[in-house]
Amino acid sequence: MSRRPTRTVLTAALATAVATVTLTALGPTVPARAAAPMLVVATNGDDANPGTPSAPLATLARAVDLATPGTTIALRGGTYQFDANVRIMKDGTPTSPYTISNYQGERVVLDGENLPHTPAPVGGSIPNLERGVLHIEADHWRIRGLEIVHGPYAIFCRDCNNNVFERIVARDNYESGLQIQGAASNNQVINLDAYGNRDPRKNGESADGLAIKEGSGTGNVVRGARLWNNSDDGFDAWLFTSPILVENSVAWGNGVNRWNLPDYTGDGNGFKMGGGDPDPPANHTIRNSIAFDNAVGGFIDNGNPGTITVDRNTAWRNGDSGFKFANSSSRLTGNLAVANGAGVSLGSSTASGNSWNIKSSWSAADLVSTDPTTLTGPRDASGSIRRSDFLRPRSYPQLGARLP
Repeated sequence: MSRRPTRTVLTAALATAVATVTLTALGPTVPARAAAPMLVVATNGDDANPGTPSAPLATLARAVDLATPGTTIALRGGTYQFDANVRIMKDGTPTSPYTISNYQGERVVLDGENLPHTPAPVGGSIPNLERGVLHIEADHWRIRGLEIVHGPYAIFCRDCNNNVFERIVARDNYESGLQIQGAASNNQVINLDAYGNRDPRKNGESADGLAIKEGSGTGNVVRGARLWNNSDDGFDAWLFTSPILVENSVAWGNGVNRWNLPDYTGDGNGFKMGGGDPDPPANHTIRNSIAFDNAVGGFIDNGNPGTITVDRNTAWRNGDSGFKFANSSSRLTGNLAVANGAGVSLGSSTASGNSWNIKSSWSAADLVSTDPTTLTGPRDASGSIRRSDFLRPRSYPQLGARLP
C-alpha cells in the first residue's frame, strides 16, 4: 500500500498548482530573467577572490578576463595605478553588452602615469596596443562614470562599434583624452569632460579633447561634451570620411601652451570638422554648440571639401574666425558670431539667418551674459551641462546655441 504524501509535499504541490493557475489566468507563463552578472573590483581586493561586493577583485584587467557578455564590472571608489594598460579585445552583443562603471556613483580614478610612453620622447611613437589606459578593439561595451588621467591617451578605441562612453572625465593625459579611430560605427560619446591633455612628443600638435579621426563608419554621435584647455583642438575629425553628429557641446581654451612645451605647434580650434592630406569630403553635422576663447578658430572645416551642416552654434572671442568654412560647400544657419579675431570665412558655403546676415556689428552688449561660470562648473545630477544665459543674445532668440 502506498504512503500518503507528507504535509510538506502536499503544501509544495498546492503552491505550485496555485502559482500555475494564477499565471495561466494572467497570460502565458514567462520565465524569470536571471540577474545580469556583476564583478566588483576594489583597491583592497584580491584577484583570487570571486569578485563579489564582500570579496572583490583587485584589478580591472582580471575582471575583463573573467567577464562574459552581459557582465557589469563595477569599480569601487579610489585610485587605481597601472603598469600595463587594460586591453579590451572581445565583443559583447546587442542584447548582452559589457559594462564598466563606477560602483554606486563612487569616484573612480584610473591613473596611467606608470605606463610606458607617459610621455613618449619628442618625435617618438606609441605602439598601437599601448595606446590608452583603456585600449579597446571590440564592440558592444559601455564605459561610464570613470575619471582617466596621465595615460598615453585615456581611452583609445580602434575598429570598435556600438560602444557607449558616458560621463567620462579624461584629463591630463599625454595624448588625446578619447580617440576613436579606424573602422568605427555607431559609437556614442555622452557628457564627456576632456581637458588638460597634451602631447610633448609632438610639441602639442596632436592631443585633442576628443578625436574621431583617421577612419570611417556611420552613426557616431557626440552629445553634451565639454572639451577645454587641450594642447591641440577641442574636437578633431581629421581624415574621418563618414558623417559624425556633434551637438549640445562646448569647446574652450584649446591651443594655449600651458605646459611650456618647446616649439609649440598646437592648432587651437574648438571644433575641427575634418581635414587631411589630401582632404577627403565628409558631411558632418555640428549643431547647438559653443566655441569660445580658443587660440585660433571656433568652428572650421579645416579643408574638408564636403557639405557640413552648421546649425545654431555660437562662437565668441576666438583668436581667429568664429566660423571658417571656405573650403567646403557647407550650410550655415542660425549661428552667432561675436568678438572673434576675424570675420566669418565662407567661400562657396551658403549662409542664412546667421548673426552676420542680420547685422554687421555685434558686441558683448548684445548678449545677456558673458559669464561662463555655470557652464564650466559642475554638471547637474543627470550629467548634463547646467542651463545658463551665457552668450544668449538679448534679441533674436533664434540665434546661437541653447544649452542644455
